Amino acid sequence: MRDIGVFGAISIGIGGMVGGGIFAVLGEAVSLAHGATAISFFIAGIVALFTSYSYAKLSVAYQSEGGTVTFIDKAFGDNLISGSINLMLWLSYLVTISLYASAFGSYGATFFTYKTPFLMHSLISLSIILPAIINLISSSFVSKSETLIVLLKITLLIVIIVASGPYVDTQRLSSEHFGTWFSIVSAGMIIFVAYEGFELIANSAEEIKNPAKNLPLALYASVIIVIILYILISIITVGNVSEAELLKAQDYALAIAAKPALGSIGFTLVGVAALLSTFSAINATIYGNARLGYIIAKDGKLPKQLLLEKNNIPFMGIIFIVILSLILANMVKLDSIAIIGSAGFLLVFLLVNISALKLSKEIGANKVITSISSLLSATALIILLSHTYKSNPNAVMIFMLFIIVSLLFEVVYGRLVRGHLFYRRYRK
Repeated sequence: MRDIGVFGAISIGIGGMVGGGIFAVLGEAVSLAHGATAISFFIAGIVALFTSYSYAKLSVAYQSEGGTVTFIDKAFGDNLISGSINLMLWLSYLVTISLYASAFGSYGATFFTYKTPFLMHSLISLSIILPAIINLISSSFVSKSETLIVLLKITLLIVIIVASGPYVDTQRLSSEHFGTWFSIVSAGMIIFVAYEGFELIANSAEEIKNPAKNLPLALYASVIIVIILYILISIITVGNVSEAELLKAQDYALAIAAKPALGSIGFTLVGVAALLSTFSAINATIYGNARLGYIIAKDGKLPKQLLLEKNNIPFMGIIFIVILSLILANMVKLDSIAIIGSAGFLLVFLLVNISALKLSKEIGANKVITSISSLLSATALIILLSHTYKSNPNAVMIFMLFIIVSLLFEVVYGRLVRGHLFYRRYRK
């Protein structure tokens, strides 16, 4: 049943992007781009906007709740590439859950006088376990609560932007405070994970009214709105507080930025907004990734246990997600998680852009635009990995491990079980 209008579709995209990402990666962007943080967000937004063109064309032509999984399968067929990248997408969502959980822990710890490692790990774990329980009890509550939380967090961010505007010191935004152009672009790629989420509109294609018109409009509008929002937030952050203060409070930079205009109340408002945003983002990502895992498992590319459900809830998929996310969030640092998440989605989006280019005749896409989209996402991934290899080689090694695991899993597991009668029965 098509009951989602254009504004509903736009809210899905905005809600998917303005989750925990902006709260988690803002400080990391400032540490690299310095006064040019807004430019970094703009560069990352351009890559997202070009990629949204590929999603718009593909989602109109192939309307399916599988979204990205469906597009890659259509372009590459049932082979090693499609199987591996589908698993990579599932793993990338695990990384975003871990990123949001780390941000939840960082902002949550600001409400306590004594910040200990035990406190951080407890908050991180709690932020994953509680949404998982909600998902296991009532999937309908997830979707109903998301709309309210999205509205609330956007309102809080707008209040902070408006109130903080007069306090901006434009000198801090001048070119003399910029990082190098390579570091500015690298910062944009590291924070790219903050734009992950617009692709969720494609997963809702079957429920959107007049999809030929509303799907492209929703994708473009949501990305453009979020680009503007992120640029304004970064201007407020860099313009209101000295870089030394921001870097000292890197994991909760936005809360510090709200202090000059709103004092301790502003700090608390951002803290509450961050906790709500990250919690709701984890809630929604567990919901979506459990169902993505179910779809991939039906094709034999993930263990059949992910097909086990109760009351139409993929409970075993949720259990898998929780266990793996808890390990990742508690073992890997926030900046590394952001890099791995951005690299994962840049790789997935590169394959989606190539899919749109490959299927350009079938979907009516412009080859020039899809070629530019593919080139941009490929260049972005190369810049991110080359910068990270020098500054944080462990993050690159973990990302490469994700790729190797995805390839080996597809070769060893996917190829052996895909033709099994169990999967044939579930795919009917």
